[in-house]
Amino acid sequence: MTSLTAERRGADRRGTERRGPNLRGWSGRAIAGVILLVFVLFFAIPIVWLLFAVTKSSKSLIVDNPFALGSWADFTANWNQLFGFQDGAVTTWIGNSALYSVGALIITLLVSIPAGYALALTEFRLRKALLVLTLVVMLIPSTALVLPIFLELNTVGLIGSPLSVILPMSFFPFGVYLTYIYFNTSIPRDLLAAARIDGCTEFQVFTRVALPLAAPVVALVAFFSFVQNWNNFFLPFVMLPSSDGYPVQVGLTSLLAATPAFNPSSAGSDSVQLPTLALATIVSILPVLIVFLFSQRFLVAGMTAGGTKE
Repeated sequence: MTSLTAERRGADRRGTERRGPNLRGWSGRAIAGVILLVFVLFFAIPIVWLLFAVTKSSKSLIVDNPFALGSWADFTANWNQLFGFQDGAVTTWIGNSALYSVGALIITLLVSIPAGYALALTEFRLRKALLVLTLVVMLIPSTALVLPIFLELNTVGLIGSPLSVILPMSFFPFGVYLTYIYFNTSIPRDLLAAARIDGCTEFQVFTRVALPLAAPVVALVAFFSFVQNWNNFFLPFVMLPSSDGYPVQVGLTSLLAATPAFNPSSAGSDSVQLPTLALATIVSILPVLIVFLFSQRFLVAGMTAGGTKE
């Protein structure tokens, strides 16, 4: 009898121990779910409001329900006003953004990928010093470098030209470091040594063996570089004195200055209403969103590459 009672008590105690962690697990998941929900609502509500705002007129934006859908006629009117602003300035700004972003991206890939390979898989003097310098430069805010870059480019007479934006944007130490990590952890050195034994030069080893295997990290560097270039504001704002050369992110300031809700003195024939400004915001981020949607498979492969070492 005593042994049976002891067994029952032991079973009850084990059951309590089993239920305890489950209760704690459920409470932890509930708290995490609430926190995630708060963050989702915090970021999602402004985006949803923005999407609805472009379908409304200025009056309905203020009077109607914030999350009520407007009309196609109001959306068309906002679209026409946006792309008719200053005789199609928005189209010019989008073209400038594409030119600066793609031009800087090409130079970034031509420089960052070989640099990361050299730092990871070759031996030369000052190699470790260059790696440390790359890490240090990554920690420097990009805005802190705009003034010395401006003075340097002004000396050679490039201020106001596309090169005054493309060349500084091409300086991407983060891409060099990403490539260094990938080559250092994911490319077998024995494979490269075998290629050298077969008679390949160092350039052939890089282009025929290492580079094809580095496609995921190349895509990752390209995406980060493009997003940073497209969203860059301060550098082109300083380097480009004329609005004809503005990228779309800088051009948004002209639209903001022409909006009477933010600048009452701008009321006139060329003024911009709030729904049109909301549409301009969506148009400015749409290329980045499209690039992300089409490249997310490569981005996931690039982010997970180097996580394990065979």
